Amino acid sequence: MVKVHETKFELITTEDSLTEYQFHTHTHTARHFFCKTCGIYPFHRKRVSPDFFGINVYCLEGFETKGIPVRATVGTGMA
Repeated sequence: MVKVHETKFELITTEDSLTEYQFHTHTHTARHFFCKTCGIYPFHRKRVSPDFFGINVYCLEGFETKGIPVRATVGTGMA
């Protein structure tokens, strides 16, 4: 995932091709989006930084990932 400000984000597919999972007990502000066809997880908005999207750059066509740091994460700590 690469963090991108919402003003720099452009969705190039229709919103109806995505499904959304919202969570955080009280606010539902953590939002994760998935492709309805293949199930890939292309992007999300975290509760702690709602003005930014986390973009799964590995599902972008023609995007060069060389030089992007990779770090291991524990999913339960990503709310």
